[in-house]
Amino acid sequence: MTSELSENNVRQPVVAGTFYTSDPRSLSTEIKKYLDNVPPPSLTEKPIGLIAPHAGYMYSGQVAAHAYKQVQGKDYDFVLVIAPSHHAFFTGASVDTMEGYRTPLGVIPIKIDLCRRLIKSSSLISHYPQAHMQEHSLEVQLPFLQEALPKFMLIPIIMGDQDIPTCEGVAEAISGLVKNQNCLIVASSDLSHYHSYNEAKQLDQQVVDYINRYDPRGLGSELHQHRVEACGGGPIMTALFIGQHLGANRAQVITYANSGDVTGDYAGVVGYAAGIIYRAEDQHETKGGRRKRGIDLGLNENEKKLLHRIAEEAIRSALEKKLPPHYTVESEKLQELRGAFVSLHKKGMLRGCIGHIRGDRPLHETIKEMACAAAFEDPRFPPLTFEELDQVDIEISALTPLRKIAAIDEIEVGKHGIYMVKGFYSGLLLPQVPTEYGWDRLEFLEHTCSKAGLHKDAWKESDTEIYIFSADVF
Repeated sequence: MTSELSENNVRQPVVAGTFYTSDPRSLSTEIKKYLDNVPPPSLTEKPIGLIAPHAGYMYSGQVAAHAYKQVQGKDYDFVLVIAPSHHAFFTGASVDTMEGYRTPLGVIPIKIDLCRRLIKSSSLISHYPQAHMQEHSLEVQLPFLQEALPKFMLIPIIMGDQDIPTCEGVAEAISGLVKNQNCLIVASSDLSHYHSYNEAKQLDQQVVDYINRYDPRGLGSELHQHRVEACGGGPIMTALFIGQHLGANRAQVITYANSGDVTGDYAGVVGYAAGIIYRAEDQHETKGGRRKRGIDLGLNENEKKLLHRIAEEAIRSALEKKLPPHYTVESEKLQELRGAFVSLHKKGMLRGCIGHIRGDRPLHETIKEMACAAAFEDPRFPPLTFEELDQVDIEISALTPLRKIAAIDEIEVGKHGIYMVKGFYSGLLLPQVPTEYGWDRLEFLEHTCSKAGLHKDAWKESDTEIYIFSADVF
């Protein structure tokens, strides 16, 4: 296949000899050694996507090997590598149209037909040659892919803009063309840059938490507000969005390290993470891959249907700029003073979630108000449009009162949600969240700390207040 390609239309390596050795035999030996140092994958599912760093191999090669070990020997027809631009400034994403990419290990053929279809599929995707000429963040992934996979074709994508709308749009265009095909998505990203060792670990843990929660929008919001760092945050978000379109419901960071772990210089380090995106089958899953947990508050089916109708009509009326219809609510259950959350999902992906935790108004009134808040006031999302309304699933979580706990063994994963308060910081996660992501009690506590903007062990501190509650989720 290599001989059929014109060398004039093959991209030559630009960081061979600097980021990794240019000697083919030494390169192959080095990568195999990295892979051999990684234990066999514990997951049996075939990955949909990977997250891997793109620094020089002496710094991040062993971390990258943890990602590529997950696909070693597996069969994929083609691989989309999505990487950030370090040299060229442009809008959207660029897909290369060369015939192949050369590394010291040989030439990888480009799946040129699909590249051209991608360019035509969206105004966000173009061919901007300067984006690919000197870029290392995509190139350094290729030798690992060549060693890990038996045979594949490549789709090289460089991102200029890395905002949430661009990532969503690019992901939607890609997903529409690769759905039901045997492909692998690779997101190329390093994490924080040039902070002290401990500060970098704290910053990077927040990115890890968002990946593990499968929350690309939350990650995008934090990146936009410069509260966390990832030079390939856009590729990570895009890969997670694509994964959701392709049926993924789990993401997991397998390992983390930073350059200080290699060099011993802790003054200004760069962070690296290896992750996997996949679909986990679960007998308790419902539509969109979400699992329901909590308790039964005694609401009957007619009462639940009425609350859903109230929520939907409240959103519809707001879109039509009309007052919502008046409902005669005689049910004692719906008159109970309860807090509640309303979550919106579109095509299995979160589209808004807002709640009121205090039980200071009737449940049906809380639902009406929170439905509109979830649709139009969640800062992570643009306001819902009329065109989206029929595509959105509404999930209601009717809450029990908060109860402060003295010991964490009072927390039952799958039954309780957590509300954590420390000074001016607070954060809440609903009961269905830990079961959705497979967390144990400790992980649940750590992620709630992260949601509150605290370091992951803040739950251990004496001035941190932990409250639990449950919910009827329907």
